[in-house]
Amino acid sequence: MPSSIPTSFTEMAHRVTNWGRWGAEDQIGTLNLIDPAARLRGVASVVDGTAFPLGLPMSAAEGIQMGFVEGRVNPTHTMVSVDRPQSDEPGWVAFSEDVVTIAMQGATHWDGLAHASYGSGPDGRVVYNGYPASSITEDGASLLGIQQIRSLVSRGVLLDVARAKGLELLEPGYPITTDDLDAACALTRLEVEPGDVVLVRTGQVAHLALAGRPGIGGKPPTRDLLAYTWPTPGLTVATAAWFRDRDVAAVAIDTLVLEVYPSEREDLFLPVHVLHLVEMGMTQGQNWFLDELADACAADGRYTFLLDATPLPFTGALGSPVNPVALR
Repeated sequence: MPSSIPTSFTEMAHRVTNWGRWGAEDQIGTLNLIDPAARLRGVASVVDGTAFPLGLPMSAAEGIQMGFVEGRVNPTHTMVSVDRPQSDEPGWVAFSEDVVTIAMQGATHWDGLAHASYGSGPDGRVVYNGYPASSITEDGASLLGIQQIRSLVSRGVLLDVARAKGLELLEPGYPITTDDLDAACALTRLEVEPGDVVLVRTGQVAHLALAGRPGIGGKPPTRDLLAYTWPTPGLTVATAAWFRDRDVAAVAIDTLVLEVYPSEREDLFLPVHVLHLVEMGMTQGQNWFLDELADACAADGRYTFLLDATPLPFTGALGSPVNPVALR
C-alpha cells in the first residue's frame, strides 16, 4: 500500500481479500462461488416465467456518457450497406449490414477484474490475485480478460434500498451503509446466500426518463444526465465486508459509478472499486435498469429470480456491455 493510504482502508482490504482463495492461477474471483446449487436456487425462483430486461437503450441519442471519463463514448450505429443486391437476378436476395462503436463500460455493463489496479510495491501496481498490472497492454488484458467469464447465470437478489427507506430514489450522494443493505434484505424476507448475484436499487435511473416510466414526485418525466451522473448515491467501503461475509458472486447497481460519488473521503478516490475488483475479485456492474423489476418484486413480495447476465466474450477486454435478463 502507498504510505498515504489510511489504515482503515488497509484493514478492510486485508479483511475482504480473496487472493489465493481459488488458487494462484484463478482469473474469475468470486464468480467461482456460482455453482449448480446457486443456479438451481435461481431456477426455483421462477414462478410465472415473466422476463425483465435490465439493460439501458444503446444509441448515441439515448447515451448516458457526458465526457467525464476520458474515452468513454456513447454507442454509435453506422450502416455499411443498405439493401445491397447479392445476385444478378432482379428482385432476388439483398442484405443490409451495420457496425457499432461502443465503449465497453459505456452503458449497462460489467467491470472486469482487470479494470482497476493499485499498489506501490517494487513491481508496481497489481490487479486481482496479485497479478502485475503490466499484464495489461495496448493489446488489452493478457490476464483477467472478460472472456474468462464463460457464463454468468445464477440466482439474482434485488436489494431495493430506496423502497426499503420509503423513497422513490435516494438522495444525491447518499452513502449506502450495511444497515441499509440489511433493511433491504428484511424487505425481501430472505437471506443472501453464497453464489447469489446482488442487484442494488437506488432509483437513480429515474433521471433518465426512460420510455414508460413515471417522472419524479409525480412530475412529468425529465431527462437530466447531470443529475444521473453527479452526485450519485452508492455503496460505501464498509459494504465490501457485507458482500464478502455473504460470499456474493457479483454486484450490480443502477448508477453510473456504483459507489457513492463524490467518494467518502477526499484522500481515497473510488476505494470500493479497488476493494471489489482488486482485493475481492468481485465483478461489478453499473447502469442497470432495475425499476420495472423492482415494481414487480414489490407487487408480489418475490425478490429473487433467475439472472442471466453473461458478458460478451471479447478477448482481453476490461469489461463488457450486457443486457441482463431477470426471469421471475
